Amino acid sequence: MFDALIADFLRPTQLPMGTVVSRLLLALLLGGLIGWEREVSARAAGLRTHMLISVAAALFAVTAMELATFHAPPETRVQADPLRLIEAVTSGVAFLAAGSIVIAGGHVRGITTGASMWMVGAVGLCCGIGDVKIALLGTFLALSVLWAVRLMVERVAGDAKERAAEEE
Repeated sequence: MFDALIADFLRPTQLPMGTVVSRLLLALLLGGLIGWEREVSARAAGLRTHMLISVAAALFAVTAMELATFHAPPETRVQADPLRLIEAVTSGVAFLAAGSIVIAGGHVRGITTGASMWMVGAVGLCCGIGDVKIALLGTFLALSVLWAVRLMVERVAGDAKERAAEEE
């Protein structure tokens, strides 16, 4: 039994281990960048949550790729559907994101954080399957939206407060 456990542990992966590590670390980094913006904005789901979601999505993608190319004779090999992976990660992250949305006193809070959690799931999937350019582009766009829109809202809100103060 112990020999079988060691054999399973030492079984080679289809992807080189360096590739797996680099994909997971990239997911950690990119999820962390988006999570950092949420952390700085003092949102409920911040750095750790976003990093974990991104790494988990990448890990699911790597695992799915390993399963799809598992050493087996062609007649017994399982056909994999990559869309199922995307659906599963999307559903799981959506469940977590929904938990970050709070309705209190007629105000809805947490929608942007929920959306950013969904985004890091997608970024993690891209990292896991090796689409680094798409992961980087998605991260750049997410950060652009989070930062630029926040600055615009703060500016508009500040202008509105100044006008209200002048009218008094």
